[in-house]
Amino acid sequence: MLKPQQDAFGQILWDHLEGRTAYEIVERDDGFVDVSCGPLRYFSAYAEWPEHERAAMEYAGARVLDVGCGAGRHALHLQEQGRGVLGIDISPKAIQVCKRRGVKRARVLSVTAVGRRLGAFDTVLMMCNNFGLVGGAKRAPWLLRRFAAICSPGARIIANSTDPAATENPCHLRYQRHNRARGRMPGQLRIRVRYQTQCTPWFDYLLASPREMERLAADTPWRVDRVLDAAQGGSYIAILVRR
Repeated sequence: MLKPQQDAFGQILWDHLEGRTAYEIVERDDGFVDVSCGPLRYFSAYAEWPEHERAAMEYAGARVLDVGCGAGRHALHLQEQGRGVLGIDISPKAIQVCKRRGVKRARVLSVTAVGRRLGAFDTVLMMCNNFGLVGGAKRAPWLLRRFAAICSPGARIIANSTDPAATENPCHLRYQRHNRARGRMPGQLRIRVRYQTQCTPWFDYLLASPREMERLAADTPWRVDRVLDAAQGGSYIAILVRR
């Protein structure tokens, strides 16, 4: 669980919910710093979602684990559709936001702590680029097997990621070359989030192409069944099916 001084992302969501202006500052370990477009997208209604994101919700089953649930927009939509949803997030403040907005079941939990005690699911939801929470090539198969342990054959992972090759930014291309040189995946980011005086610990966050995702899943019970592409920007949603 994040300590209050570490819960930068959750505080951003809370302040936005309270009507205050808040922006997410993302710092990468090479010194690159970026400002997000703001937290509004984490609160957006279904009608405002990109087409491929709306289409992905059709693959959700009756029992959904929403990994990195944030402000709860996907959990709320699926609840309205009659699905049973458990949202988890490492951010205590994000879970408070979810509950205040009406998410029925939400708890503070790291993705690495997912296990059978949570129950059985037929869908694992990893939206808002949250396939990135697998971290990298070493942790991804281990985590995918943990998901498989709580899912029956035919279950799905709905995984949103961004192809790291879909950029012409020289700072990003240089970082990808540096990653390859040190034996990391090109899109394996080492980042932390800042907001006012709060700052998360450093963590790995993976941007993976569809082909890379297929390779990460190859030795696990999961296979990539189909890919829903966004109109631009390299974002896509993969539907993985448990064998």
